[in-house]
Amino acid sequence: MSVDTASGEGLHAAMVDQLVAGHAEKGLVMRAEVEAALRSVPRHLFTPDAALTEAYRADQALVTKRIGDEAVSSVSAPWLIAEMLGQAADAIDGGLAGRHVLEIGSGGYNAALLRELVGPSGSVTTVDIDREVTDRASACLIAAGYDDVVVVCADAEEAVNPGRTYDLIIVTVGAWDISPAWSAQLDENGTLVVPLRTFGMTRSWAMRRTGDRLVSHSQRLCGFVSMQGAGAHEVRYVDIADGVHLRLDEDQQVNWHAVGELLAQPPARTWAGVSLPPRTVLADLDLWLATRITDAGQQFVVLTAQQETVDAGVVAPAWRFGTPAALNDGAFCYRSTLRWNDEDMFDLGACAHGPDAAAAAGRMVGQMRAWLDAGSPSPVLHVLPAGTPDGDLPAGTVLDKRHSRLVLTFTPA
Repeated sequence: MSVDTASGEGLHAAMVDQLVAGHAEKGLVMRAEVEAALRSVPRHLFTPDAALTEAYRADQALVTKRIGDEAVSSVSAPWLIAEMLGQAADAIDGGLAGRHVLEIGSGGYNAALLRELVGPSGSVTTVDIDREVTDRASACLIAAGYDDVVVVCADAEEAVNPGRTYDLIIVTVGAWDISPAWSAQLDENGTLVVPLRTFGMTRSWAMRRTGDRLVSHSQRLCGFVSMQGAGAHEVRYVDIADGVHLRLDEDQQVNWHAVGELLAQPPARTWAGVSLPPRTVLADLDLWLATRITDAGQQFVVLTAQQETVDAGVVAPAWRFGTPAALNDGAFCYRSTLRWNDEDMFDLGACAHGPDAAAAAGRMVGQMRAWLDAGSPSPVLHVLPAGTPDGDLPAGTVLDKRHSRLVLTFTPA
């Protein structure tokens, strides 16, 4: 389907060119069929309230519904959509042509792209819990010429079409757990792509089904609006100082007053003593730290901070929106900002507060060095049903959810 030349064709083409170049910068190659779908579907028809320049920004998600200050529905950023579609196509032998797809979370645009990818012999069903969202998605899909996409209003925590299975289920809202209905609706060897919060950090995991378990094929750092309905799980924030918070995504209990007292003590900072090039990707390091902190019997938390607090030097996190941190009785320790040298290379560091601060920072830096020495290994996620005996789990770090037992292992990059 072609874009009306009077409706932003140049902006559309430039957006896709930017997406292809962005893939290359990350060391990825965009699949030809994904690029073709992106060039075919007019995104502005799914964002009618936005200016054309906004509709065709590669890096921008566009919120389509809010409740108060909270975004509850959006058309995701094109770069993220492109990467998730690439994950799906890579994980399915033979690609997406002719496949039957269930999308959970309806903005309309992604469903149209999927319809292009599966072709005439495939099918796309998209589901959302919010009638206003599905009505909007239906209208946009029809306006764009994709009237054969099936739009369903339902809570996808339960089976959408009981008894029917799909080659691919792709989730476009942030999930905390894997619903048993999703695994049950996957064909044997089917693929699930889901933005799953794991140790408080969201990754888009592409996972293949084998029997009653899922094993990841790839993962990408991402962010999404949170799931609603029976599968919702609240993210809690605990204030430990003015402008400094802990994000608690699991069922954790934290004595915020005690952590605040640790933070009030002078910091101790330790450096790894490495020189890494600017393009070094550190996203996998944070999950590595989460597993090592947990396996050591310490409490893993995520540190967030307001910009003015960082500017004032109260904390110096690697990323103020979510930095891995370790907590025990004697120290509060987190991955700190990078240290750059005159050759445009950087070092990794840890910052800690409390009586055991120096030792805690040293332990975290040792964990960073171990990750580098191991070849910067990538995480692999195994999802097994809740109640699976420990003896049937792969060796790794276990994280128990409501429906699932997650196990994180690492394999060399």
